Amino acid sequence: MAERSKRDELQASLRRLPGVDKVLEMMLQDETAKRLPASLLTDCARKAVSQVRERVLAGEREIPSALETIVQGGVKEALRAVKPRLRRVINATGVVLHTNLGRAPLSETALQLIQESASGYSNLEFDLQAGVRGSRYSLVVEKICRLTGAEDAVVVNNNAAAVMLLLAAMAKGKEVVVSRGELVEIGGSFRIPAVMEESGAKLLEVGTTNKTHLRDYEAAISEETALLMKVHTSNYRIIGFTSQPEDADIVELGRRKAIPVVEDLGGGLLLPLALPGWQEPTVAEKIAAGFDLVTCSADKLMGAGQAGIIAGKRQYIEKIKKHQLLRALRIDKLSLAALEGTLCDYLVGKEEKIPVLRMLTATQETLANMQQQLAEELAPLEKKGWSIKKCEMSSMAGGGTLPEIEFASCGVAIIPPEAEAASVERHLRAWQIPIIVRVQEGRLLVDVRSLFPADAAEIAAACAAWEAERKR
Repeated sequence: MAERSKRDELQASLRRLPGVDKVLEMMLQDETAKRLPASLLTDCARKAVSQVRERVLAGEREIPSALETIVQGGVKEALRAVKPRLRRVINATGVVLHTNLGRAPLSETALQLIQESASGYSNLEFDLQAGVRGSRYSLVVEKICRLTGAEDAVVVNNNAAAVMLLLAAMAKGKEVVVSRGELVEIGGSFRIPAVMEESGAKLLEVGTTNKTHLRDYEAAISEETALLMKVHTSNYRIIGFTSQPEDADIVELGRRKAIPVVEDLGGGLLLPLALPGWQEPTVAEKIAAGFDLVTCSADKLMGAGQAGIIAGKRQYIEKIKKHQLLRALRIDKLSLAALEGTLCDYLVGKEEKIPVLRMLTATQETLANMQQQLAEELAPLEKKGWSIKKCEMSSMAGGGTLPEIEFASCGVAIIPPEAEAASVERHLRAWQIPIIVRVQEGRLLVDVRSLFPADAAEIAAACAAWEAERKR
């Protein structure tokens, strides 16, 4: 009897659920929702009813099955469906090249060129001077060569693609000699050995994890050797009892054996960067050292949008440009515009306009001024029980670059009332411009190094909104 009573109760609950048509009819009375396509609203109405039905079948008792509640759920789902998922966020973590947050923010020059290129047609593959079909790669080659000293260059959609293309064009079916200490893995399980396998090249490891000598490279060379390859350990360091050949020595070995020497540089630094205890190589330095080809990312230390660059000797670049894989890996017009705009800033000496460089090279005076501005914006909350304390912090470059390098920074530690740091952190992530902070020991830590000038007021407004909601 009890079992039958439960079944009857379940069936009664299901019968009380409104039909999809009724829910849709009510949704169309919402001023915002009624502007959306009927097909979308129908799907969302069906989903709202289905979700409640599933909860009933799962045995939940206290279920808001009223028509108004289901309609609200359907409208909310419809509005969520049409809202862009990719959004601007405020990076208050101090990690300048935060991969999860899109790495390099772009300069005004790059943004303007993107806008101009995207708002209409462009000369992406049209030679305006000759009036014939052109090459998208030629748009940035001259600028890359001026900044790096390379003879020629080609650009693809990221550095992983650049490495893959280089290996496929230069070493398919042949051996590539690489030190065991440089068989890197970067984010997303991108591994040099796996990339070589996919490209058709054969990896030949030499040396040991901590020590590789020039004689190891020389002993590995045979008729099957296509390349000598260096891989910059941009996201880790091997310290202690270590050794790697000098650039000049491995380049000379390649010349003597008539084998091209290449390097996957990774970070893409164009200008020397003063760092505590470390000298990060620039692309120009590697070209000047005699490497035949160098690959790098554009959206890391270069400060541009996502792209991969292969720069070096013209004879090899020409071979790479003829490879069929290039079309599959080619860069799109918006990324190309972001890259060219950034390169323009470098060429005219306005590198301070590039956000990544500005953030990484910010003086302590600049950071202290930003810290003071943020503290003043947040100060009214102290009267409501919040703790706002200026403090020293350590920033990181991020993006798989400059490992173990800490940049002295500063910011503000925020302690909301009633130990609600976790609640405030969720609120900040859900804010109209999501704000990403660090949470440590019940404190919200805001590092000013990765902030833009207008961010301080937005952070304060979001915190004030949480306080207002708490008082209700």
